[in-house]
Amino acid sequence: MARIKYQYNPDTLRYEPWRLKGKSLRIRTLVLFSVSLSLALVAYSFYTQYVGSIDEIILKQKNHTLKVEWQFLQDRTEKAYAELHQLIEKDDNNYRVILDAEPLQPSERQAGVGGSIKLDTEAFQNFPMVLQNYTSVEKLKHQVDIEVQSYDKLKDMIEDKLEAWASRPAIQPISNKELSKLHMTYGTRFHPIFHKYMAHNGLDFAAPKGTPVYATGDGKVAMAYFSGSYGNVVYINHHYNFETRYAHLSAFAVKEGDQVKRGQVIGYVGNTGNSVASHLHYEVLFKGQHVHPINFFQRDLSNKEYQKLIEVGSQQEHPLD
Repeated sequence: MARIKYQYNPDTLRYEPWRLKGKSLRIRTLVLFSVSLSLALVAYSFYTQYVGSIDEIILKQKNHTLKVEWQFLQDRTEKAYAELHQLIEKDDNNYRVILDAEPLQPSERQAGVGGSIKLDTEAFQNFPMVLQNYTSVEKLKHQVDIEVQSYDKLKDMIEDKLEAWASRPAIQPISNKELSKLHMTYGTRFHPIFHKYMAHNGLDFAAPKGTPVYATGDGKVAMAYFSGSYGNVVYINHHYNFETRYAHLSAFAVKEGDQVKRGQVIGYVGNTGNSVASHLHYEVLFKGQHVHPINFFQRDLSNKEYQKLIEVGSQQEHPLD
């Protein structure tokens, strides 16, 4: 309920209710409106100058969010470049060195970078940072693609090397625990049965009959049969032009066509064929030519043990076949 104002009336000698009307009412209303309008204008001016409109506030929030996301993108791009550089370093200076492969040339890594970037640069003349970062990301993507291809090639080379290493004769065909004597009679020697000098293209491992004989590398049994000179003999064809032969066996543990792994038992020491004592005659061939088997034993031995084996084996002994 509005508060009622009273005014003293000298004619009636009483306080009577008083209300503003007429010209006074119009003047006061105009003054009140003017003051209100002025205050509103001052408040609006202050708000627009120091606070901004609702649209401006929303736009500023969006801009702030975009700046944060953009900075995050730049940080991730820089981190990705650093990680890519580490991969390239390992590729060129570690993996390819181990695999005896040439590192990629800088021109190979940069090939096609410019052509892969298709962008209307005129549309981004006023946004150089956007254009710069877009170009940087495109280059990064291209270099990552090149590095992925390089690592795929490394994978193929590793698989090829592993197959080559597994195929290469690299261990002794008889364990040192069972070995009685190694006869270093590779080359020409006086044959104990035919009593004349003849070529001897292998090494003789003296061991008790029945001693296990191991394949010295992965391969396929080309022959396993009885020969008048070799006795029971096994021929193994390895990949990469290697072949090994195991003669004078007492029994076979494999047959022709079998796939064998390095260290697999293929037969047992015996005294069959042209032999004067129980032993294994072992040969290594590369591209069809005999090579000295002693050069393929170091996987089993330390350098000191290897030198000791050569010294002991080089002592004069009677040939066994």
